[in-house]
Amino acid sequence: MEITPEIQSTLAKGIALTAVMISTGAMARYFGTKVNYTRKINHFAIFFLPVFIDQQFNAETFTDFIYLAISALITTLSLVSFYEPIRQAIPPFQLMFEGFDRPEDRPHTLSWLWTQFAVGFAVMLPMIWLFGQWGLESLVVIPILINVIGDGLAEPVGVRFGKYRYKTKALFTDKEYFRTFEGSACVLITGFIVIAMHVDYFTTPQFVLAMLLVPAVMTLTEAYSPHTWDTPFLMFTGYVSLLLVMQF
Repeated sequence: MEITPEIQSTLAKGIALTAVMISTGAMARYFGTKVNYTRKINHFAIFFLPVFIDQQFNAETFTDFIYLAISALITTLSLVSFYEPIRQAIPPFQLMFEGFDRPEDRPHTLSWLWTQFAVGFAVMLPMIWLFGQWGLESLVVIPILINVIGDGLAEPVGVRFGKYRYKTKALFTDKEYFRTFEGSACVLITGFIVIAMHVDYFTTPQFVLAMLLVPAVMTLTEAYSPHTWDTPFLMFTGYVSLLLVMQF
């Protein structure tokens, strides 16, 4: 049996994601690291590592929609291991879950986790495929990086340095949550940096439009998205705004 780049990539993703989630669970349990931080590390790993690893193995990420769908499905279904009876029976799964389980999210931690990842991948997959069909593979990581780095930093920065708060809602509950302007600024700044890193892939008008549009749109999206459920909206508005820019 030939070990194709897709098989190698899938194995590498499984090993990498498992290692990250065990590490963040250990950080939360044994070192007292805030789950606000460990959860964002997991968030970064789940949405960024699959695309990054596929690129390293030259896997057919941008042309094979079936492979993309299977990869995302496996990642999402793996979260079933966090179902309470399963994680209670298998201690490593409980450890990994503790890296996600913010006290303020209970009892909705799992439902928000599953739905966010499922819908997030449902948005990412067709967009990544479409960018590949249009020869825009080099731009695929822009919304992903703004999401995983900018939004990933937003909560830790807000928790540590945030002074100016604003309210936000969440799915399945009337409870109010808070974000901070300092945290949201991370999305905006990251957007400028990520777009600048890809300047060689734009014409001058496209680059100017991208700098003006994409970071602002994704920052506003992060601000108005439901608590814990901003990834699907960030991915959608990020890719759509980028596609609009590339029409010029």
